[in-house]
Amino acid sequence: MIVTLTANPSVDRTVTLTEPLRRGQVHRAAGVTAQPGGKGVNVARVVAAGGAPVVAVLPGAEDDPVVHGLRTAGIGFRTVPVPGEPRVNLTIAETDGTTTKINAPGRPLTGRELAALTTVLVELSAEAAWIVLSGSLPPGVPVDWYAELVTTLCAPPNGAARTRIAVDTSDAPLLALFAESACTAPDLIKPNSDELAQLTGLDPVELNDPVAAATAAASLIDRGVGAVLATLGAAGAVLVTAEDAWFAAAPPIVPRSTVGAGDSALAGYLLADLAGADPADRLRAAVAYGSAATALPGTELPGPADIALDAVTARPLPTS
Repeated sequence: MIVTLTANPSVDRTVTLTEPLRRGQVHRAAGVTAQPGGKGVNVARVVAAGGAPVVAVLPGAEDDPVVHGLRTAGIGFRTVPVPGEPRVNLTIAETDGTTTKINAPGRPLTGRELAALTTVLVELSAEAAWIVLSGSLPPGVPVDWYAELVTTLCAPPNGAARTRIAVDTSDAPLLALFAESACTAPDLIKPNSDELAQLTGLDPVELNDPVAAATAAASLIDRGVGAVLATLGAAGAVLVTAEDAWFAAAPPIVPRSTVGAGDSALAGYLLADLAGADPADRLRAAVAYGSAATALPGTELPGPADIALDAVTARPLPTS
């Protein structure tokens, strides 16, 4: 089972245009859709479509539209009740694949609500192969909360087996994972080139080169991370572990929207891991899923029928 945490869930609304976006002008939409969102929710949706058991953990009331969307889709979830409505994120999708995102900050969480989310994760960790901590943190939540969760989940009560932990976040919460006060590191992180640059102080443009990205990722392995899956947009992705590094180029596609591509890549990796795939094949699955998401419109996410795994190959890379 895979468990995902979305501390800052959203309703992801997509407006599809038939012409390029022009600032200050009136546009008529070709279509408008709304989906339950937030990075952890996206991962859960792709994992569920892939046929693997998943539980999405999130704050939300019973009549919350995100919770309603998960229930309607038949995706397992656990909620911590909170007042108020979830944030609404807006995506403007153009016909050439350009997407413009406007993300709301989200609703604050209290210390009691954070503690309740932690309790749920600890309970589920006993049966989880992976716990995924994914996305931004709501206003007022300490930036080191993910780091605290990693430490808590790495020391399960009563001598229980430890679940593996994946983290996909950015900015201060990402940096806090590697602060001197952090007690342990995740089993997997999934940065893009900008986030890899945040962690290493390198130029994000240079990190679009697979060898440079692999070398930068290797420095994070030295800091205790089990594996780094670095997504490089249209270039593909690299996977670095303590033993080896691999690169997989993205297959040719017609891009329609980048929304959810990184979440889909992470879900593809986890699905392959649950199936017993070796690291190179986990990377191939990640790139296949991420590319499939990019080929879909708006906030649509891929299922197995969208995946062209045979179009993706992985090759070893040097890291120094």
